[in-house]
Amino acid sequence: MAIIWNNLLNVLKSKKGLGITFTRSAYDFAAFVDIVSSKIMEKRKIVRSFRKDHGKTKVADITVDQMYRSMTGTETLVYEPSNIDPEKGIRYYNQTISECWERLPKVDGGHQPLPEGMFHLLVTGDIPDKEQVKMLSKEWVERAVLPKHICTMLNNFPCTLHPVSQFSCAITALNNDSKLVKELHNVKRSDYWKIYLEDSMDLIAKAPSVAANIYRNIYKGGKGSLLIDPEADWAANFTTLLGLEGKESPEMMRMILTLLSDHGGGSLSTHASQLVCSALSDQYLCFAAALNGLAGPRAGKACEDGCTFLMKMRDQLGENPSEAEMRVYVYDFIKCGHRIPGYGHGILNNVDPRFLCEKEFATKNLPNDPLFKLALTLEKVAHPLLVEIGTVKCPWPNVYALLGLVLNHYGLKETNFYPVIMGVSRCLGIAASSIWSRGMILPIERPKSYSTGSLMKMLGLPK
Repeated sequence: MAIIWNNLLNVLKSKKGLGITFTRSAYDFAAFVDIVSSKIMEKRKIVRSFRKDHGKTKVADITVDQMYRSMTGTETLVYEPSNIDPEKGIRYYNQTISECWERLPKVDGGHQPLPEGMFHLLVTGDIPDKEQVKMLSKEWVERAVLPKHICTMLNNFPCTLHPVSQFSCAITALNNDSKLVKELHNVKRSDYWKIYLEDSMDLIAKAPSVAANIYRNIYKGGKGSLLIDPEADWAANFTTLLGLEGKESPEMMRMILTLLSDHGGGSLSTHASQLVCSALSDQYLCFAAALNGLAGPRAGKACEDGCTFLMKMRDQLGENPSEAEMRVYVYDFIKCGHRIPGYGHGILNNVDPRFLCEKEFATKNLPNDPLFKLALTLEKVAHPLLVEIGTVKCPWPNVYALLGLVLNHYGLKETNFYPVIMGVSRCLGIAASSIWSRGMILPIERPKSYSTGSLMKMLGLPK
């Protein structure tokens, strides 16, 4: 099936055969590269001056406890596209989710921002106009063709192989066509970012078709829509490839792909990719590293666990349990040593604004969904109970509390595929962060490590 999909895209790229013409505007990819170049050159000047004047300035203290907590919350990384305020949540170049949702371009009549707009923001720091967003949509359609060896790989994976494992393998194999692999030794170090940008555009273009082929092969017997609309946006085409129906499905996908695109430089997937990127590995290998991290229950798999938790609770308590009944269920669950999926956060001290965005969407579009009603009751029960028990630092809901049930409502019932959806979204932020890392010519990461004995010796304690 993947081969047929590629044949269709080849026809589209040739601009003939189906009577389809790719319309070109004055704003093209070259203009986008020029904008990114000017932003990087400007940032380099700022950083050179900043480091010259303040390079020896101390910005943080690190405790023994923080070292044993995997440096969670310590101020140790430089990251341009976004940052996390412990009280107010994520900022994209100092703009809140609400501000981004208000200002980023949308389809005519739509309410959710286009992921293309978020990518433009993450890479340039600027809110794009509709013409700039349309350029990215066109570029990603034209770059979406999968190499034959990727199609063969996807069609030969056993259906028992986890979707994220398949996704990671296919993305890794795409590095066969990486421009960085071919051009690294022919390009100045100061221009590496240009190759990362090219590979990023190819990666983002291909990720949805890789994911959709995995979905069809595992869950649909290889069957499903192979059509792509050259005039549609990235999320709308992904929705079609997954076979999701209903006029609100593309809006749902736009919301999710934009919302999950980035979450600071210290998040597991982003930092994993940046660690690999610091070795000058290509964008595909960087993203595959991020995917392998997302597969874990402490990261992207939590979006799957949040939904299955609600489903299991529904099976035991019914669709309309009282708050008292749910409190007993949740209390017993916690006392058995479990954590409530979708609650708590390593950095945030308040409710995750991404959760609030999902809640607003669900309230408007699926108010009568049984799982959503259950989640609303859980929100009333879980927070005061977690405060009372005191087992987590942040007793508030996070983005995973509602993500899975929204996907489930729109027809994606296969919960173990949810981390793949998150991976497709996160490739936007991963790509932007790699472009910026090479743009700022950051060195390879190599922090110093200590054994417990050496730490104790440092403090004058007996081993």
